[in-house]
Amino acid sequence: MIPIHDDNPVTSTPVVTWALIGICVLVFAWQLGLDERGNQLAAFRYGVVPAVLLGESQLPPGLAGVPASLTVVTSMFLHGGFMHLAGNLLYLWIFGNNVEDALGHTRFVLFYGLCGLAAALAQALHAPDSAIPMIGASGAISGVLAAYLLYYPHARVTVLVPLGFILYTARWPAVFVLGVWFVVQVGSSLLARPDEPGVAWLAHIGGFAAGLLLATALRPSRR
Repeated sequence: MIPIHDDNPVTSTPVVTWALIGICVLVFAWQLGLDERGNQLAAFRYGVVPAVLLGESQLPPGLAGVPASLTVVTSMFLHGGFMHLAGNLLYLWIFGNNVEDALGHTRFVLFYGLCGLAAALAQALHAPDSAIPMIGASGAISGVLAAYLLYYPHARVTVLVPLGFILYTARWPAVFVLGVWFVVQVGSSLLARPDEPGVAWLAHIGGFAAGLLLATALRPSRR
């Protein structure tokens, strides 16, 4: 199922959410100007390479774009293709504005960054010898989904449900939509091999777990 809208108005302008979306789009536009080799190099230079992040290995001289510790940040703005970008930004667009509204702009920036850090560490610690770069905002956005689930479990989310070649729409509570999403992440992580390229399922789970903890700690007193 694909979420397309939620019935959950906000009381403030989600400037941080918009800014994150805008930066991701601009970086992807830059990526489109690169050839296949250029995109591969960008992934190694600015993505999280677990073995490099944990100090188990080093990139060849001249390849590193930023210090390994900063790739936790730069990796969140790179994406592996249009569908990767579109899927991440769709979830951020639907759920990010309400979480930002609940936390406030400054705390939302802190929350988003820490969730991204936790996601990168979860994936890296799971495969510390991996030389496969990890890119994308999925880990941080997973934390946003966790916060939304905690703050607005009964908000109605409109989703597209594929049944064969036909797409149906349905309105389900966020606790069901995001609960199913999390179950899929866990199930997929159990089937995935850490030494093969693909979706960083453990990053999603790590970001989600961090989101639950941080959203609980940062929960506004009025909520």
